[in-house]
Amino acid sequence: MFAGRHIAGFAALGGIAALSMLFALASGSAEVGLADAIGALTGSGSDPARALVTELRLPRALTAFSVGGLLAIAGVLMQVLLRNPLAEPYILGSSGGAAVAALLAMILGLGSLVIDIAAFAGAMAATLLVFSIAHGTGSWAPARLLLTGVVLAAGFSAATTLLLALTPEQNLRGMLFWLMGDLSFAYEPGRVLWLLLILAVAATLAARHLNVLSRGELQAAIVGMPVRSFRYIVFAAASLATALSVTTVGVIGFIGLVIPHLVRLVMGSDHRVVVPASALAGGSLLVIADTLARTIMAPRQLPVGALTAAIGVPLFLILMSRSRSPSETN
Repeated sequence: MFAGRHIAGFAALGGIAALSMLFALASGSAEVGLADAIGALTGSGSDPARALVTELRLPRALTAFSVGGLLAIAGVLMQVLLRNPLAEPYILGSSGGAAVAALLAMILGLGSLVIDIAAFAGAMAATLLVFSIAHGTGSWAPARLLLTGVVLAAGFSAATTLLLALTPEQNLRGMLFWLMGDLSFAYEPGRVLWLLLILAVAATLAARHLNVLSRGELQAAIVGMPVRSFRYIVFAAASLATALSVTTVGVIGFIGLVIPHLVRLVMGSDHRVVVPASALAGGSLLVIADTLARTIMAPRQLPVGALTAAIGVPLFLILMSRSRSPSETN
């Protein structure tokens, strides 16, 4: 099933994921080194170190890994669904709907639970709105769905800007950090971790169908695949992953767009490889970015979304330049 380069790639990604988690546990404004972090995990460390690692850093790192993995898998699914290499998890306006709903809840002074519920409801409502409009004629093409999502996303962006302009200054910082990704209160990784596990396993098992659908609906129909129902399943899975990610940590861009491309450049386009590799790569990238965001200027924290782009864009450009064929360079 896997070639030698696939095994080597998974080994490298597994090592990067493990190192990124250790880096997250051992880094911070408090003096807890690598040995202390490992000791806290094994139960042999001091009580303060164990409390810091197990109650704060580990849940935050697991949340970052889970959200990064979910966004990467959602990007893979959206690129298959829309057959567009520029598709990403937020392309159908889910982040815009979540942002508008969450900002309204913040302006009204509602609690964090209500803000989470509002963000999730806004993300799902926006996605369903895009789909219902694109499906207005009884059938939809990827180009129609993509165009509808882009237009509504622009509308949500305008609404977000208006809400920020009307917001009192004392509330702006928290809102802006949420819009750029904020893991400051991400200490309950259970729901996103389970969804990542379920979605990664399910998408890997359905990789054969993803491979066929990525080549076109006609070819999928010829081989007897239930194209219509499978598209609904892919759409629902990507939307759920995106909505829960936005609800948990806010809007973090770039991961769902670029990570699938990086994986395909290095490991090929077989989705039996692309899906799990994207989950590992996306999770590792967000863990590293979040660790840097809270340590570079500690105790101040930087927006993690800016760092995901700062890390990933140069890496993506380097790989793209090295992957050019000789005909492209002439």
